[in-house]
This record gives sequence, structure tokens and C-alpha cells, in this order.
Amino acid sequence: MKLKIRGVTTLKKIYGYIKILAKRISFIGTRRYCPICGRHFRKFDTYGLDPRPDALCIHCKSLERHRLVWLFLTTKTSLFNGQPHQMLHVAPEPCFKTRLKKRLKNGYITADLHSPNVQIVMDITNIPLGNEAFDVIYCSHVLEHVPDDQKAICEFYRVLKPSGWALLLVPINVEKTVEDPSITDPRQRERLFGQSDHVRKYGPDFIDRIQKAGFKVHKILPSDFLSAEQIRKCGITVDTPLFYCTKQ
Repeated sequence: MKLKIRGVTTLKKIYGYIKILAKRISFIGTRRYCPICGRHFRKFDTYGLDPRPDALCIHCKSLERHRLVWLFLTTKTSLFNGQPHQMLHVAPEPCFKTRLKKRLKNGYITADLHSPNVQIVMDITNIPLGNEAFDVIYCSHVLEHVPDDQKAICEFYRVLKPSGWALLLVPINVEKTVEDPSITDPRQRERLFGQSDHVRKYGPDFIDRIQKAGFKVHKILPSDFLSAEQIRKCGITVDTPLFYCTKQ
């Protein structure tokens, strides 16, 4: 009986390996390119609560917005010019974390409120660091989770050097920002804001919130610095905005 059970288990494992191999084979090709890990694929994988086809890199796990940000950092900023930079990365994405650490070394600081796998566990509405500490701040898809996002943006302004810049990303999916602090039930939040841990949906007036903190804001679309072929090949969503923020 034990032999039979072991045999069935072995067959299940083999079947599982075959499924994994078959899936990997289905991605072989050159139609898509991930600029973060430098690999080509026939397609990207499906991803998301509302599943998006052609979104996830199967190697480095980057999404559309990550590939957009990486192309911006490498082609439109001086972050990787070999000079020392102090960078604050809030809620660091795995596809970026090792690569940024390798390039920026001790100047790369990661922070998060909930994850222990960062250098500083902190609330971005009360950053425990001195004024003008960073050359660069990168915060992506975090502020929609923060009840007092205005205070967080003001904190970013405070800890950014006068010559520094911040790159902020939030999902823009309504015409005008919608929020209601009285809604705390996860099911209601999911229904109104798209996820149970979101506290608002942002509209284009997100720029007003950044400017209120004192920042000068440049809204940058993929087509502002990438060719149509780059956008297509890297699987980037054409209407995803980057908000590049500098001190006045």
C-alpha cells in the first residue's frame, strides 16, 4: 500500500513538473521584452484581482508600471550615473529591490509599515528622519492605502533635498478623487475603492494634492519619452501617468 501511495505521489509530482514546463514553453518567444530583467517572451502572464492579460513578467515578476518606471529611471534621470545618491524606496517591489541595492549600495534605503524585510519599519505620515535627507524618493501604489495621504506627501517634501526629486505613482481610475474616512468595513472599501485595503480612488486631481504640499509636478505619460514600439514590446499601459515632483 505504501508503494502504491508513493507511486501516485510521484506521478502527481511528475504531472506538476510537466504542467510547469509546458507553461514555460508557452512563453518562449520575442514579442515581449522586460527591460528590468532583460529577457524576451512571447507574452507576459495574466495578473490581478481583475485579471489583466499580458501583464506579469514570469522571470522578475514586474508589471506594466514597473517596466515603465525602470525605463524612466534608466533613460530620463541621473540616478545611475555613478554618483552617490540617497534614495528612499517605500514598499519596495521585489523586481526593483536587489537591482537598486546593487547600483546604489548604501545610499538605497527601503521602508514599509508592515513588511519586516526593509531597513526601516515606518509610517510615511511620520518619517523618523531629518529634513532634506534624500536625493530621490520613489513611492508607487501606496498612498491609496494611507488615510492621511496629504500628511505623507508633506513628509516626502520635508525629507527631500532642495535639488532632489520624487516619483509618485497611484492608480488613476476615476474622474475625481473619491474617499470617505467613515468607511472602514473591508467589503465596503472593496466595493467603493476597488480593494479592501484601499481608502480612496484617485482622479487626475491627485496633482492638486501633491502641489498642496509644495511640490512642482510634471505629469509624464509613456508616449512622452518612449516610442510606440517600446511601449508595445514592453507591454506598458499607454495611459499610466508618472508624477515627477521637485521642490519649488
